[in-house]
Amino acid sequence: MTDQNTLRDRALAFRALHVPGRPVVLPNAWDAVNARVVEEAGAAAVATTSGGLAWALGAADGDRLERDLALAAVARITAAVGVPVSADIESGYAKDPASVADTIRAVLAAGAVGVNIEDALYEEGAGPLRPVAEQAERIAAAREAADAEGVPLFVNARIDTFLRGTGDVDLTLERAAAFRAAGADGIFVPGAVDPGIVEVLADGIDAPLNVLVGPGAPPVAEPAALGVARVSVGSAVAQPAHAVVRRAGRELLDAGTYGSLAGGLDYGEPNALLKGSR
Repeated sequence: MTDQNTLRDRALAFRALHVPGRPVVLPNAWDAVNARVVEEAGAAAVATTSGGLAWALGAADGDRLERDLALAAVARITAAVGVPVSADIESGYAKDPASVADTIRAVLAAGAVGVNIEDALYEEGAGPLRPVAEQAERIAAAREAADAEGVPLFVNARIDTFLRGTGDVDLTLERAAAFRAAGADGIFVPGAVDPGIVEVLADGIDAPLNVLVGPGAPPVAEPAALGVARVSVGSAVAQPAHAVVRRAGRELLDAGTYGSLAGGLDYGEPNALLKGSR
């Protein structure tokens, strides 16, 4: 377990990385070895991807993973790297605000100093987004739990207005203001990639703005120029990694050849990275 002084120092360091116009760039990881690979590549922090992590643990993404399994994986990641770690905790692995607070205490015990908390709903028959007041209560519970532990956890409130299809800028700004008032430190709007929309969001949100990028999105320099403070890729690293598995499997089984396996890391590289992990 990481001591509180170390957690506070890492949390402050992670906060300081969120600079509008000079964003922290996060190639999201889902296990200890790819977290070390990302760190070795030069990342100033590591963020987990809920999708990649859930898949690796045998569950679908979208509030289907057990909290204890998820946070045990986060603990292995924080133990493997020396940079700050932010955990994507989906909706908080919790049904109510009190349980969100329990999750936050477990996140800190796992050694992470940031969280993403999303406002999407996945229950059968539910609307695409959790009501603003209800989500604000959950964010407030997260904030209070972290503050009670004396750790300035970076709470990144994810707003799924664009990802879930509404695409309403005014609604996004309204939700962002409510979540900021509840104690969120940053606002994450995945699906917002159009430069004009990103600029409006960056100007209209009184907090560091996080956008999601991947194939087809503008290069990092463009959202940076618009005032974005954090850029992440979500599951976009995990997806091609699993595509390699499928291609290699089909090639091996159908043709009996191994061309899909070319270009991988040398066996000794991940071994050496984990031998040298913290």
